[in-house]
Amino acid sequence: MERGRNNEEEKEEDVAMSAQQRGGGCNYGDALYWDARYLEEGGASFDWYQRYAALRPFVRKFVPTSSRVLMVGCGSALMSEDMVKDGYVEIMNIDVSSIVIEMMRRKYVSVRQLKYMQMDVRDMGFFSDESFDCVIDKGTLDSLMCGPDAPLSAAQMIQEVNRLLKQDGIFILITYGDPSVRFHHMNQEGCYWKIILYIIPRPGFQVTPGSSSRKSFTEPVPLTEKGQLPAGFVPEDPDSHYIYICKKLPHGLIQPLVQ
Repeated sequence: MERGRNNEEEKEEDVAMSAQQRGGGCNYGDALYWDARYLEEGGASFDWYQRYAALRPFVRKFVPTSSRVLMVGCGSALMSEDMVKDGYVEIMNIDVSSIVIEMMRRKYVSVRQLKYMQMDVRDMGFFSDESFDCVIDKGTLDSLMCGPDAPLSAAQMIQEVNRLLKQDGIFILITYGDPSVRFHHMNQEGCYWKIILYIIPRPGFQVTPGSSSRKSFTEPVPLTEKGQLPAGFVPEDPDSHYIYICKKLPHGLIQPLVQ
């Protein structure tokens, strides 16, 4: 039993290290790193992983435009702006970096649908329980996994997301982590989810001619009863992004459900 736990932890560390290597060894779990980076970039826009155009089919399918949305770890991304252009009426954006929050406030001062606050995703006590219809994370959990006390940080974040979501609310998690290194973080005490998984390739990935690729990346990926990928399933792009659509279920269920 002890050996199995260590193997799981080692795989989790490999995912985090891979994310750091893609960024040249940067410590994505450190708030000071982000302050320095945003100062250096001078407010230039940057979207991690995917732009809204690629994520739109999933967002529009599960999140009505009238929803009150919380964008965690917003950074300098254009995603919230693009969602407003697509009809979304209320998006609260938070980030641990006070530098980027001030930049974004100035940039969008005239856009009434967008609000910005400096906040740590592990402690969002400013907001009341069940005050959002949807929470979107595009890389924030992955950043925490690169920092110290990663399992504790992940647990704090997921519990806070669960607290803030209304009943039947939607948590959209975009991550490099496959189910073997993400489902146990979702399975926190008091958190009950119905989860649908999509897998999409990174921007610019070229499908190999003649490969047996799935018909559409907008089709959900089947999961086992334990919430894992089927045996032998390998994404065509080794650096694919995993999109977890997590619906908050009523308290009292024995375990998270997978669709």
